[in-house]
Amino acid sequence: MHGTENNFLLSSTSTSCNICKINCFDLLKWVTMFTKLCVAATSKISHAFILKDTISHSAVMSKFEIPDRLVGNEKSVWVEYTQLVLKYKPLNLGQGFPDFHAPENVIKALAATTTSDNPLLNQYTRGFGHPRLVNVIAKLFSRLLNRTLDPNNEILITSGAYEALFSTLQGHTNPGDEWIIIEPFFDCYEPMIKVAGGVPRFIPLKPKNINGPLSSADWVFDKQELESLFNEKTKGIILNTPNNPIGKVFSLDELQFISDLAKKWNVLVVSDEVYEWLVYEPAKHIRIATLPGMYERTITIGSAGKTFSITGWKIGWAYGPANLLYNLQVVHQNTVYTCPTPLQEAVAIAFEQELERFDSPDCYFVSLARDLKPKRDFMAKFLSDVGMIPTIPEGGFFMIANWTKLKDKVQLEEETDEYRDYRFTKWMAKNVGVLGIPPSTFYSPEHKYIGEDNVRYCFIKKDENLEKAAELLKKWKSTQ
Repeated sequence: MHGTENNFLLSSTSTSCNICKINCFDLLKWVTMFTKLCVAATSKISHAFILKDTISHSAVMSKFEIPDRLVGNEKSVWVEYTQLVLKYKPLNLGQGFPDFHAPENVIKALAATTTSDNPLLNQYTRGFGHPRLVNVIAKLFSRLLNRTLDPNNEILITSGAYEALFSTLQGHTNPGDEWIIIEPFFDCYEPMIKVAGGVPRFIPLKPKNINGPLSSADWVFDKQELESLFNEKTKGIILNTPNNPIGKVFSLDELQFISDLAKKWNVLVVSDEVYEWLVYEPAKHIRIATLPGMYERTITIGSAGKTFSITGWKIGWAYGPANLLYNLQVVHQNTVYTCPTPLQEAVAIAFEQELERFDSPDCYFVSLARDLKPKRDFMAKFLSDVGMIPTIPEGGFFMIANWTKLKDKVQLEEETDEYRDYRFTKWMAKNVGVLGIPPSTFYSPEHKYIGEDNVRYCFIKKDENLEKAAELLKKWKSTQ
């Protein structure tokens, strides 16, 4: 076009342009057709680029999908049920932590540490454990095991018992190694073994009867079944005593049977003893490392969180012979490396104070269990009152209870989960306002049926919250 925009617009209604002598109507048709062709071509080109980009994006994303060794570990009952608490705000008797203050001397020890004149107490400390802490732990357990522990080579401080378990299983597992797990088990055992390339094998504890009243001592393993799991591929067995969630304190006879098999097949014993001080009379906690020939093949795991009611501090430990602890040190130094210095210093001070009053009734190692026993008994009573059948724990601060007598009062069909205990606990949280944990999460797929008829509650809670739980359950029961 040779004219101005206005000239074109003014003349476009005419049959021809006086300047160019061109039929403008035909020109408009040509321009319109050309525009459509351009748009179509552009669309095809854009679509090609989008398709190419989508294919490229898919290829990129497939490269960064979750690794095969982690597949199957995506779900976590703790993540899921924490969201349940946030959304429905039930009384939380599910998760295992106190809702009351830690001992005053422990809290003051941390405050004093962080404001100390020593600037190094807020800086990095020794990677395998703060010197003051490993020394006092060595002193305590040397006394309990009746042997002298080397604080620098036979004790490792970890980021909670969780990391102690992780470092143990990572450090002692080759691909194809088999680990025997006594069920029910804390749910991290199985994925930790699998991620390390190991193969979990399971032996369940089963109740001698299903009619109440039940004690955790009534839950036993079949000795012949356990013996059949040991073979040349067995690397170790994981023992949790007192057990979570049942509260079973393993007897000397049971520990001796496990010890004999461990020695016969030359395997490790990983003894998870985080609830070692939470044992109710007349039960007695026996450390398997004290049995003849067992210290040499046992890694024992402990927790300051459970010992001093400070789960948020995440300070744990493992102790055992130096050659076994070495593998854990290699994993630890290449992952966590070191744990928080002020927390370790404060835990050390707390241990020193308890050692000074070790034989006194005021020692926290004794007083906590004494204070929890009435809470345990109160929970057992109110669960029984509403129709559940509780298992009275010998240790720990959890109680499982069979809820099947209430099945006609709970609309399980309103929940979509595969396992009954998940449906029961979710329905109760939403409709009754009391949260429990589904015990099937502590079992392998082939044995989840053992946990489905139960619910796990935690009783290391304020009296008023336990009383509130009792009121909520009784009120619900009375309206059914």
